[in-house]
Amino acid sequence: MDAPSAATSPALALHDVSKRYGRHWALARLTYALPARRSLLLTGHNGSGKTTLLRLVATALAPTAGRVEVLGRDAVAHRDAVRQDVALLSHTSFLYEDLTAHQNLVVLARLLGLASPADAAETLLTRVGLTRRTQSPVRHFSAGMRKRLAIARLLMKTPTLALLDEPFGELDPAGIQAMEALIGELKASGTTVVLATHLIDQGLALCEERLHLQEGRAVPA
Repeated sequence: MDAPSAATSPALALHDVSKRYGRHWALARLTYALPARRSLLLTGHNGSGKTTLLRLVATALAPTAGRVEVLGRDAVAHRDAVRQDVALLSHTSFLYEDLTAHQNLVVLARLLGLASPADAAETLLTRVGLTRRTQSPVRHFSAGMRKRLAIARLLMKTPTLALLDEPFGELDPAGIQAMEALIGELKASGTTVVLATHLIDQGLALCEERLHLQEGRAVPA
């Protein structure tokens, strides 16, 4: 049976989803649907299950029970297809330490089959405010600069669904403003955004929907 059309399906649908690590249930019977082109603010204290949920949607993990659907596809049965449409900004940057910022993006552009990798890299480095450090090795970058470069990697993929795990972390006030602008650009382009953050005011200003987790369960915020 063909997967439902992404145009008529929720961007994200959780069907009684649970995830267990050993004896600990990180998520417990979570059901939720996010319409396409809507943005979701994911909130909860540390350990509430936010990162686990994002990793399930990104197909980095599989649920212990239940079903995760992304753009109309089962995230386990159609993992490769889902990964083409989803990008995750996580606590791990996945950057090549010994390569420059420019080289990091060129490598990704080539993997994605873009026609002009160098031009794409330059455009994105300008977009995230790293034009002065394009030829600097990543190992010399501050935490905030790494976050900016990680965002550039995500934008290079032009995802249909963008998952942002604490995107404001390690950024100075100017960096936070730039991140807010980039998220606004993603939304304006039609990308569905799921944003996990402890900065509730920023999140509420950017997102139309909210899902609050407590000990792996959805509860009123």
